[in-house]
Amino acid sequence: VQLQASGGGLVQTGGSLRLSCAASGGFSVSFVGWFRQGPGKEREFLAAIRWNGGATYYADSVKGRFTISKDNAKKLTYLQMNGLKPSDTAVYFCALSNGITSSVSAPRMYHTWGQGTQVTVSS
Repeated sequence: VQLQASGGGLVQTGGSLRLSCAASGGFSVSFVGWFRQGPGKEREFLAAIRWNGGATYYADSVKGRFTISKDNAKKLTYLQMNGLKPSDTAVYFCALSNGITSSVSAPRMYHTWGQGTQVTVSS
């Protein structure tokens, strides 16, 4: 399976973007997650969604601003980002996990990663 993230770009403070993550090939996963990595920073968990059932999980830093959703039939996962701030500037990645709920925020539990899409928020 391969993942393709898209939808990044340049946006002003307070703006919105919707990222998409497309999976190609057959897969069986527990979660699809979104992460980001800013310059000189560690990869940061943002949100995850259970592929079967749709339960969602968010980092406190984005709760209320970001929304994760999915389309099982199209094997697409979305990250709607509202109220963007300059501190949201980073490369955003989607990833697949067969882990358990308690480890949904741990990058090490994700076995397949997309190539990343750049999000830049100007002040």
